[in-house]
Amino acid sequence: MELYTVNTGFFKLDGGAMFGVVPKSLWSRTNPADENNLCTWAMRCLLAVDGNRVVLVDNVIGDKQDAKFFSHYYLHGEASLDQSLRNLGVHPTDITDMFLTHLHFDHCGGGIRYGSHGQYELTFPRATYWSNAAHWQWATVPNPREKASFLEENIQPMQDHGVLKFVDLEKKSLFPGFDFITVDGHTDKQMLPKMTYKGHTVVFMADLLPSVGHIPLPYVMGYDTRPLITMSEKQAFLEEAARENYVLFLEHDPVNECCTVKMTEKGVRLDQTFRLDEL
Repeated sequence: MELYTVNTGFFKLDGGAMFGVVPKSLWSRTNPADENNLCTWAMRCLLAVDGNRVVLVDNVIGDKQDAKFFSHYYLHGEASLDQSLRNLGVHPTDITDMFLTHLHFDHCGGGIRYGSHGQYELTFPRATYWSNAAHWQWATVPNPREKASFLEENIQPMQDHGVLKFVDLEKKSLFPGFDFITVDGHTDKQMLPKMTYKGHTVVFMADLLPSVGHIPLPYVMGYDTRPLITMSEKQAFLEEAARENYVLFLEHDPVNECCTVKMTEKGVRLDQTFRLDEL
């Protein structure tokens, strides 16, 4: 298997929302805010190539919503999903599998686009789009807290076009070498790909660990539906990651693509940061 970083630019979110109950005087040390209290975050996908399978993990925010919607998120940066794939020699029709960690708009919006006549069409027309049955139910009958993050135009066309399939949550594997774990604190049955690469175990962290600034246990997003569960899941995972020296691929960290963690007397803390291509 070969893994490639797919950079797609940046957006902004409220710093307080991203760090929950942690005071700004603490979280701003790693993620400084602008004059509107907004922090910059990456939208970073992962491409996995294994034989005839070309798997894209998440596809970020897309471009279907109106100007008012995007005005809240301040999209910026020169990179885009389409151009970054092309830089890797990958055309949208080359993608065989679109693996969605969860269906919040900043993770799945790029999988559906407007066609030339205004209809919804698939960005990756030959791909199978993977979710899981429990999360699909959670997203299509949303709770009031998450309703604004689950946008029908991002989600329903996958089913309408007949490309949606559900992974087996008990098997926890898309194919040999591409496994995943599930976590429930941020949203129900979020999936984190876990892959073997160059002798390392690489885990795509999605929203269990948005950035290195979220490594300390209390640093939990205000967006999480069940923050105490997030803390429990994060503690168990990070302790395992420290023991096994996992490489953590960071979807939202604005600076760091990957990191490792280590045990200290204060708990799990950041060890090293690096780019994926440095492995």
